[in-house]
Amino acid sequence: MSAEATNPANPGPAAAAPAAVRRKSRARIDLRRLGRAALLGPTARDKLPDAIGHVVDAHRAHHPDADLEPLRRAYVLAESSHRGQMRKSGEPYITHPLAVTLILAELGAETTTLTASLLHDTVEDTDVTLDQVREEFGEEVRYLVDGVTKLEKVDYGAAAEPETFRKMLVATGSDVRVMSIKLADRLHNMRTLGVMRPEKQARIAKVTRDVLIPLAERLGVQALKTELEDLVFAILHPEEYEHTRELIAGNAAHPDDTLAETAESVRAVLREADIAAEVLIRPRHFVSVHRVARKRGQLRGADFGRLLVLVAEDADCYGVLGELHTCMTPVVSEFKDFIAVPKFNLYQSLHTAVAHADGQVVEVLIRTHQMHRVAEAGVVALGNPYAPGPTTPPTASAPTPPAPAGSPASSTGRRPRPTPTPSGPPCARTSPRTARSPCSGRTAAPSACPRAPAAWTPPTPSTARTPTPASAHASTAAWPPSAPCCGTATRSSSSWARTRRPSPPANGWSTPTPPPRGSPSSGGWPRIPAAALRRRPKRGPRRRNVPPGAGPARRPSGPPRPRAPASPAHAAPT
Repeated sequence: MSAEATNPANPGPAAAAPAAVRRKSRARIDLRRLGRAALLGPTARDKLPDAIGHVVDAHRAHHPDADLEPLRRAYVLAESSHRGQMRKSGEPYITHPLAVTLILAELGAETTTLTASLLHDTVEDTDVTLDQVREEFGEEVRYLVDGVTKLEKVDYGAAAEPETFRKMLVATGSDVRVMSIKLADRLHNMRTLGVMRPEKQARIAKVTRDVLIPLAERLGVQALKTELEDLVFAILHPEEYEHTRELIAGNAAHPDDTLAETAESVRAVLREADIAAEVLIRPRHFVSVHRVARKRGQLRGADFGRLLVLVAEDADCYGVLGELHTCMTPVVSEFKDFIAVPKFNLYQSLHTAVAHADGQVVEVLIRTHQMHRVAEAGVVALGNPYAPGPTTPPTASAPTPPAPAGSPASSTGRRPRPTPTPSGPPCARTSPRTARSPCSGRTAAPSACPRAPAAWTPPTPSTARTPTPASAHASTAAWPPSAPCCGTATRSSSSWARTRRPSPPANGWSTPTPPPRGSPSSGGWPRIPAAALRRRPKRGPRRRNVPPGAGPARRPSGPPRPRAPASPAHAAPT
């Protein structure tokens, strides 16, 4: 970035060297350290430069059919723009975009992201403009480069850094690849932070710890998050870092390796169960070992790593889990299923633990190869989330015959609805061979039930959407048939009027609306219970401003009060 770049092409008063000496030193550094002889010559215009060979190899490992022409043009523009600029570490500045691009290529980023990572400092530190980037590489690359470009301190002063992060977060909301480039850029800067002043190292490390590491966790980029945590841990807590490094070195020198023994046992169990799996030992990074040491105290061999089992399919994960829990001693409290319930950052895996013969607990992670890729690279492994998905080609089908001249489809221009399943009485929906009466279990002929329609015809859309008129409800009073239905007993008309009758059979998409309750066709107005007609006693005045829980005033306990004597006017005669 601009804080780590110097430009000897514009020297100050102290750098007054001849021009020939400057050209000689620049050529020697570029050719020896980067191996880019005759890069811009006529023989190198149509082939990939040697300096991005390792980037191309890492990119083709994930995307074999990727177009590499944008990478070549981006590198040519970045090298010519940063030519002459040096980092504080003494390396040519072009090594920084190359290192950032290599980090993203190893994570599986697509070509557009790699192109933008090669150009992510050209607008900030050189004379290249965003319009030139748009004309050369398109609007998508221009947006990514603009998202990671810092704001100038001349314009924003002390608020330049927070405003830069605000701008970057807004750009990430539209394209998450902006934050991927920023995380890779900060990782390479943290790797080369040793040449900075201690106070500047602490300031950059605190910003990384407070802002970028949580974002990396949120995006699921564990490969960048773990290394950033270790680099920040080494700068902000050097004593604890040295102690943790000594613990890891002492465990590596120990002759007994519990993780290796357990890995061999797991391979034997899966081989016997005929499950194709890859069992790896996954060592913990420095911050993870430090946390485990603070939690458990004295560390043993199994605390310095975990076993990773990689399979092909999701179902194999649960197969491996069943074999481990059957053939080994599981620790039930350590089981977690993040496949059925993934984490917020797309992480999926099965976590379990088995007990070793000497009592140590070995943690085991079970996941597929695709889950492992997403767990390591997060959103970077998902490629371009804004690329259009594959379109399904239309399947050839039989041509639809034209509608008749008087049909609704010919008048409205719409295709007719599919024929619905016939609805009606149960005896009408059964097959002719096994027609059974809804009232009895005896088998009857299809025509034995008078309620079964002779032939079902779908209603027209006009009649299906028309509400049932009121006259139709009145005509349902005589709907119960007088003849027996499949051998059932008949009822009188008065009994049918006093009971709730079933609805007539539906004949199409619409169901006849039952008559309203209380209408003459429903058997008369409903009877009102006598208890509802009784007059309720009137309540007294409502008490107001009474605290909650206070009941009515009670008479004090004790003997009854003496009544006042009667007045002489009302005294009883003697």
